[in-house]
Amino acid sequence: MGNCLGSSAKVDTAQSSHVTYASGVSKVSSRTSRSSAPSTLTIPSFSEESNSSSLPTPRTEGEILSSPNLKPFSFAELKNATRNFRPDSLLGEGGFGFVFKGWIDENTFTAAKPGSGMVVAVKKLKPEGFQGHKEWLTEVNYLGQLHHPNLVKLIGYCLEGENRLLVYEFMPKGSLENHLFRRGPQPLSWAVRMKVAIGAARGLSFLHDAKSQVIYRDFKASNILLDADFNAKLSDFGLAKAGPTGDRTHVSTQVMGTHGYAAPEYVATGRLTAKSDVYSFGVVLLELLSGRRAVDKTKVGVEQNLVDWAKPYLGDKRKLFRIMDTKLEGQYPQKGAYTAATLAMQCLNNEAKLRPKMADVLATLEQLEAPKNSAALPQPEQHLFSVTHRKSPMRQHRSSLNPPPSASPLRSHRQSPRVH
Repeated sequence: MGNCLGSSAKVDTAQSSHVTYASGVSKVSSRTSRSSAPSTLTIPSFSEESNSSSLPTPRTEGEILSSPNLKPFSFAELKNATRNFRPDSLLGEGGFGFVFKGWIDENTFTAAKPGSGMVVAVKKLKPEGFQGHKEWLTEVNYLGQLHHPNLVKLIGYCLEGENRLLVYEFMPKGSLENHLFRRGPQPLSWAVRMKVAIGAARGLSFLHDAKSQVIYRDFKASNILLDADFNAKLSDFGLAKAGPTGDRTHVSTQVMGTHGYAAPEYVATGRLTAKSDVYSFGVVLLELLSGRRAVDKTKVGVEQNLVDWAKPYLGDKRKLFRIMDTKLEGQYPQKGAYTAATLAMQCLNNEAKLRPKMADVLATLEQLEAPKNSAALPQPEQHLFSVTHRKSPMRQHRSSLNPPPSASPLRSHRQSPRVH
């Protein structure tokens, strides 16, 4: 599902791969020794009805897999749905495994003839060991309980012998990454970019809500999927983590994520909070504004890192045009662009406590979508723009926040092969 390594582990980048599929599914996996997962594995439980003050309830593998919201498919059923996983049904391939296009009956969810019934994306895990199974189970756990218009829908799964598969709704427009950075797709308009940002913000805000308390931990353009109307949905919950409870301010955990998107304090200390997701959102908002990748090794010097390159221009109305995506051809509202840039700058604050909450981020973005009401800004937005963007003492230790890929457990951003 994701690359699940300890913060002190070394990553052989030659053995890791990152790919975005035509279905919009994006995965990274690091090869591990083959082993079977223990049946006693437990994962915290979070449902929409859970009390915000209650502690997470551990769920056994059996409890997770018995979710009434998910259909347990047999391997034979998914073979039929994908025409025996034929090459012409293949949507993409990556370190996780393969993703195939399939068809199932809308009512019974049984295999249907190609071209009939409901189109689905069937993700097939490579049987490479316990870690892959753990993240596969984490995804089943969260998406089997959390339901929201801006989270991708998990329809069911298959666990049969060494076979581990997941069946999702099919997202015809693929991933945001495809539309921003790949040649071919029509450039996204300003209105569509803001629509995608709002949808993704709604998904994150829902996860951070007191009833959910889930930290997504791998927010990036390749994990934002788009339906036929460019509605954004978050995918890939293999790295999701339960948020802090009680008097705890953070969760101490292994450092995992993707280079260029992970918050600096999380990379440096392993302390994870919802504000870590806010930082990642700021990076994606910058990608939407600039049309540039978070990390681009084809560029020189400071331009390789989007945040480092763009930050000096974000707070200056007269210089903002220098970072705006040329594919927009100037077709964007200057005030709206400046508001979005200011919002991105605040999300990217080196001091986590000074970053806005996702609920406030969402309120600001929704205001951009409704300019007629701009005279009466909601209180969260007024507070948001009053935050001073101060330099953090952590800024003086940048080398520790951005370790080279060879020494970091974070996913490499530029290792994704192109999928056609």
